[in-house]
Amino acid sequence: MGKSPPSPPADIETAHGGRKGRHSPSYDDVVDETVHGGRKGRPSPPSDIETAHGGRPAGHRKSRSEPPQPTPRFSPPAPKPWFPWLVPLVFVANVALFGYSMYYNDCPEHIDTDRECILSDVLGRFSFQPFKENPLLGPSTRTLQHLGALQKELVVENNEGWRLITCMFLHAGVIHIVANMFSLLSIGIRLEQEFGFVRIGLVYMLAGFAGSLISILHLEATAKPTISVGASGALFGLLGAMLSELLTNWTIYENKCAALLTLVVISALNLSLGFLPRVDNSAHVGGFISGFLLGFVLLMRPQYGYVNRKHIPPGYDVKRKSKFTIYQYILFVLSLIILLVGYMLVQALSRRNIYRQILDT
Repeated sequence: MGKSPPSPPADIETAHGGRKGRHSPSYDDVVDETVHGGRKGRPSPPSDIETAHGGRPAGHRKSRSEPPQPTPRFSPPAPKPWFPWLVPLVFVANVALFGYSMYYNDCPEHIDTDRECILSDVLGRFSFQPFKENPLLGPSTRTLQHLGALQKELVVENNEGWRLITCMFLHAGVIHIVANMFSLLSIGIRLEQEFGFVRIGLVYMLAGFAGSLISILHLEATAKPTISVGASGALFGLLGAMLSELLTNWTIYENKCAALLTLVVISALNLSLGFLPRVDNSAHVGGFISGFLLGFVLLMRPQYGYVNRKHIPPGYDVKRKSKFTIYQYILFVLSLIILLVGYMLVQALSRRNIYRQILDT
């Protein structure tokens, strides 16, 4: 009897290319065959081995040593500028009232025969008062009084408080209105585009009203009765609001120091013009201070990096900054308190002057 032939080794294939038995290939064999495109088996390679195409094998798990994905940063869309219509409307109202004041003045009709109106042959009833009477090329003092100029006796004794507002829309002459309207358009339109007509309208009117109140105190201290007209108090209020807006919104500006220096120089130059003759600098100072305080109250903007929740996509839990900084809240509260106390103080001083005049009479 012959013995049956021995079983072939596990690594010898049959004539048809199949296997008679299974064996566990070594890891080197698997890697070698994987590179050449074929596999004899599918062992799971270690997690730090990559395939020939540079990717990781299927089922690979990320190593714990890999850095985490950075948190996405979101930013709110750029704010759309407001359409400026209030400032141009105030400009038109001031120019129209000046034209009406010249029509109402009618210099050739009311002037004496020994005096002559300026440009009466060309302008007719719109001609200007003599230069000695009004060097700003405008109407007479009588005309401005009738139309609502600010005067101590009329406000304090006759209780015509409406003059605190109407004087803001009257001007003493062509030079006066040209200078004021140029400032109004250059400052007011930019502020209205950024903050809207409501907030800029409030700053303009409240600052002008405060300038009129301070002017009343100044006029009461003078011996000769005088009048005060012009939008200078309101315009200085806008200038002061620009300065405080820069300070309270400090984090969102890039060239902070350059912008601050520019505003300080412009403010100082404009305030220095108030020391010229026939200029009511008290209205300038009162309007500037009130506008500066109103800017901290009305012109606050969110700090740099603040994102509203509605601008964050669903599914993201992002740590957000607070809308306003601590110093913005502090400036808001302090300015509001100073404004209220200052208004009550001016009211008390005005009443004391009224009582003093009553006792003197």
